Amino acid sequence: MQKIFLLKPKLFLITPPFTQLNTPYPATAYIKGFLNTKNIESVQADLGIDVILELFSKEGLEAIFSQTTISDKPKTTNARRIYALKDEYIKTIDSVIAFLQGKNPTLALQICQEDFLPEASRFAQLEELDWAFGTMGTQDKAKHLATLYLEDISDFIVECIDENFGFSRYAERLGRSANSFDELYEALQQEPTYIDSILLSILKEKIENIQPTLFLISVPFPGNLYSAFRSAQWVKKHYPNIKISMGGGFPNTELRSLSDPRVFEFFDYITLDDGETPIELLCNLVSNPAPLEGLGEFKRTFLLEDGKVVYKNNSTQPDYKQSQVGTPDYSDLPLDKYISVIEIVNPMHRMWSDGRWNKLTMAHGCYWGKCTFCDISLDYIKLYEPVAASLLCDRMEEMIAQTGETGFHYVDEAAPPALMRALALEILRRKLSVTWWTNIRFEKSFTADLCLLLKASGCIAVSGGLEVASDRLLKLIDKGVTVEQVAKVTRNFTEAGIMVHAYLMYGYPTQTVQETVDSLEMVRQLFEAGVLQSGFWHQFAMTAHSPVGMFPEQYGAVPTSPPLEGLGVVFANNDIQFIDSTGIDHDKFSFGLKKSLFNYMHGICFDYDLQEWFDFKIPKTKIGPDFIYDALQKDANFNIKPTAKIVWLGGKPTVEHFTKSKKGNSWEMLSLTFHDKKESFTIQTSKNEGEWLVEILQKISVSNVKTYSFQEIKADFEKQSEDFELFWYSKPVNTLREFGLLVL
Repeated sequence: MQKIFLLKPKLFLITPPFTQLNTPYPATAYIKGFLNTKNIESVQADLGIDVILELFSKEGLEAIFSQTTISDKPKTTNARRIYALKDEYIKTIDSVIAFLQGKNPTLALQICQEDFLPEASRFAQLEELDWAFGTMGTQDKAKHLATLYLEDISDFIVECIDENFGFSRYAERLGRSANSFDELYEALQQEPTYIDSILLSILKEKIENIQPTLFLISVPFPGNLYSAFRSAQWVKKHYPNIKISMGGGFPNTELRSLSDPRVFEFFDYITLDDGETPIELLCNLVSNPAPLEGLGEFKRTFLLEDGKVVYKNNSTQPDYKQSQVGTPDYSDLPLDKYISVIEIVNPMHRMWSDGRWNKLTMAHGCYWGKCTFCDISLDYIKLYEPVAASLLCDRMEEMIAQTGETGFHYVDEAAPPALMRALALEILRRKLSVTWWTNIRFEKSFTADLCLLLKASGCIAVSGGLEVASDRLLKLIDKGVTVEQVAKVTRNFTEAGIMVHAYLMYGYPTQTVQETVDSLEMVRQLFEAGVLQSGFWHQFAMTAHSPVGMFPEQYGAVPTSPPLEGLGVVFANNDIQFIDSTGIDHDKFSFGLKKSLFNYMHGICFDYDLQEWFDFKIPKTKIGPDFIYDALQKDANFNIKPTAKIVWLGGKPTVEHFTKSKKGNSWEMLSLTFHDKKESFTIQTSKNEGEWLVEILQKISVSNVKTYSFQEIKADFEKQSEDFELFWYSKPVNTLREFGLLVL
């Protein structure tokens, strides 16, 4: 009998250029964390940051400028200016990159004097700078100036070296050419570009050092696709024995109808949805020196058999639970070399591009899962599975120990309020000093007290979809919120000191011009009321896996993209072109909506007539001028559910006894003095109530594992006294409510 020797697999995981400059895209770290639980050896790399750092260096710029002659390439005045200043760029680039990596903070003083950096067309925006950074520090202003400097160099590269270059995307247009692989395939038959040559030299060195048996390429966005194929092409040519697989957000949404066999000239496998089980099965396959692929087990995997693309999902092995996938592992990634930039003056977008964030997920999928514009038919949305708060905190502590970073971005579709509450309590119990932010739905569960708890645990910002600020359209979208509710929730976050960013949408099918104008008025009022700090307008895009995309006629839309059956071989399939049955050209609203929002974010122009933002006639808004103001005045509900949890965020008071006398009667009193981080305050109670209060505050302290309900506290009080409600709504307790006695 022939003996079968199993090879131990070695995996090389990459994110191809380009995603973010300031922090690694987390997909490979998630997979590496899972592979650790299986004792499978792996190495990861972010080729995007590697290419950027090689390109934006003294040697890199010398190479770029040496490829360019003034009579040859630069056609615009701007590019000729940059070329003329090439020695200044070469001289300053290394120190600027070090500054943006946080290694050279004193350079900010020179950068801000505005005679240190060479300036080209991007610096024409500078009249906005005092407006944006007038109250901010030198470091922020310098980061923004340094970002403009890099963007000037980027403009030169696009004009003179490689038209497809972009900091957070590369050849994105090729990734977006829906349905057909022809254009991308043709580009891959051309000689490698200058950027490609840098990428491939880095890849060559890593492949030679690592010598993997399986090469995994994560493709999150269309802007990573070209580089992914270019990387796979090089490995396939020079190391044909290495198996290559693609996974990630792009194939998960765009390649579900894949049938073009040419794709498999580059890749051996393409896996969909959660990658852990499919990758484990591929590891099993490459471990066998003579795998019989036709007999192999696969999970949600495309491959080529007999010249045809086949989709195999023949394994009975289940997907792993979120508690089993391990902690994301960022080892191998150059965490100290990422660069923080400040591109645009939008508080939330600034968080995306500035600072290093550890990425985690509270829950797989979306607990709501109904929004009609969302890809709710796909597993990454529809399969909802939360992670226990204690396990999340374990992972946070592990990642802090590994990366030295205490900032966390929870990348949920929509973080569940109950789990956010549990996570906040666990962070406070463990006395972790962390900073975190996430995406939410603006639902009524986010009470003022819950927002205060989240803030106390380190939550600094939330983003959420207001989408179309119209109750008719919110109902059509099945968002499950109203504009009035959004206003109250954003106020609760804002008053707790948590920044709020709203995703805004225009151009949803059947949206009228009147509704677009009214939506803008709602947004104006939300900013004027001070309950929104940041926002961004997106034009509606129809996708194949959303309810609108699957049943467009139900939503008043007529698709204009050809049906897949008529296309023969298919590559990408997600975005669907359509005509709105109203016939309205929604594109024309784009500039006015974004310009008005830019001003509202700066706290100005609230008194402008909405017509002033548009160069075409729009109707008057039908929204009352005080709609949001009135919504925020409505009385809060003072009824407390018996099951509500009562938590004390403060510390233990110092206690003093004294006697109070009136009309010949005297009784014992207690004076309780509390100290919070900002101030001290004192309350006075009767002796019995004060002693009970000191004892109960210790029991309900956030540092305790057990939480007590309102009903339990009431019952405890009534063992010795009567009329708990009278005490609960008294002045001493109301004071405590202002300083951290929370009802959750």
